[in-house]
Amino acid sequence: MRVAGKALRLSIFVGDGDTWRREPVWREIVRRAHAASLAGASVFRGMEGYGTTYRIHSRRFFAPSKDLPVAIIIVDAEDSIRGFLPQIDEIVTNGLVTLEPVEMLIHYAADIDRVP
Repeated sequence: MRVAGKALRLSIFVGDGDTWRREPVWREIVRRAHAASLAGASVFRGMEGYGTTYRIHSRRFFAPSKDLPVAIIIVDAEDSIRGFLPQIDEIVTNGLVTLEPVEMLIHYAADIDRVP
């Protein structure tokens, strides 16, 4: 089956060294998105990037990586995403958050219980 509709993509860009109460920020965001029953969340680690400090963070061979960029992407209905933003404001103290309108297509097996 396939479900289609308008949605918002919430993208949160942080460093993999950023923490919230001793947990990685990205992990706390995914945990809260799951608890809020948002349609889905994915975390992507970048190879290189820079942010507000303009200092380039990258992965080097034979050297430990330092604060690589991480992107958390969440897509759901606009009201669900906007209702989740206060939680992002609480967790993210250093990063970039963007919202983009998207067309959402969800493919799922007919026997799956939960459909947004």
